[in-house]
Amino acid sequence: MIPGDLVQLRALAPSDAESLWRWNNDPDVMRWMDSYYDQHLEGVRKRLDGRGPNTYGDTLYGIEVRDGETLIGLVRLRGAEPETGCAELDVYLGEKDHWGRGYATDALRTMCRYGFDTMRLHKISLTVVTENHAAHHIYQKVGFVEEGRLRQVFHREGVWYDQYAMGMLKDELR
Repeated sequence: MIPGDLVQLRALAPSDAESLWRWNNDPDVMRWMDSYYDQHLEGVRKRLDGRGPNTYGDTLYGIEVRDGETLIGLVRLRGAEPETGCAELDVYLGEKDHWGRGYATDALRTMCRYGFDTMRLHKISLTVVTENHAAHHIYQKVGFVEEGRLRQVFHREGVWYDQYAMGMLKDELR
């Protein structure tokens, strides 16, 4: 486990399938996510069962509340390469009653600290839909800076949205 102030990051288990399935089928949770596909619970179970151990190139952790062991979300560093020292970050909180309480901020800080200190990354990048103001605010608060804008690359409910490309170097983590 990787401890933060409010959360701890832990490897996913097959028993997490129901939570993931519920989150992945909740339109509020998936509103700004790139992959919004209906999934059967059995498909999520198979995907978790078939997932190998975390590797340098793909590290996925569940986000738990430190004092309660309640799985509330996921955080992932993917595409990491030792040659470049760069990785892409994905995060979401699926338990809506935990939104706006600092858990996402702490999970981001904890995962970025792990990426920079343990994985020895130089840079962590992400993209966020420009209309996802809450996530954009959290990313900036943790230290991500806007590096560019990708025009009309995200489609939801008949509307095309832009995304910010954001990045953070080790000494920018707050």
